[in-house]
Amino acid sequence: MPESVHSPSERVAEAARSRSLRVEFRERPAAESLEEAASLLGLQPADIVKTLVVKRTDDTYLFALIPGDRAISWPKLRAVVGVNKLRLPEPELALAATGFERGTITPIGSSTDWPVFADESIVGRRIAMGAGAHGYSAFVDADELIRAYSATVADISEERSG
Repeated sequence: MPESVHSPSERVAEAARSRSLRVEFRERPAAESLEEAASLLGLQPADIVKTLVVKRTDDTYLFALIPGDRAISWPKLRAVVGVNKLRLPEPELALAATGFERGTITPIGSSTDWPVFADESIVGRRIAMGAGAHGYSAFVDADELIRAYSATVADISEERSG
């Protein structure tokens, strides 16, 4: 079907169904901080997982799933991926690579199935993540997500500074 027929969140729901992944979509109010967002959703900050689109030097991408209370560790991620350089792309490149705007990005329903790297700390948790549309969160069992996307699980995060 043409992309115009599906909103991003419909794309996420369809992709989840195609991989037998159970996803609950929940409308969420805007928040001023991670801690406020977690409180509004009845979660701990670690249960909100950021999906970071990471660009390789060969113009391919990968997804890094990082708990909200942690930051990406570039040295650890480079070691796991086996490359010397990785970076966050500009917003327009992230949109082109995934079909999702920043703040809504998820590997579920991405316009391209880039490899997924999940921080080991999300294993065994029910997590909230981008849902493909602003104002919504997708709740999913992290282990099911890891299985559905054959994600590489590794220590790729560090404590947030500040």
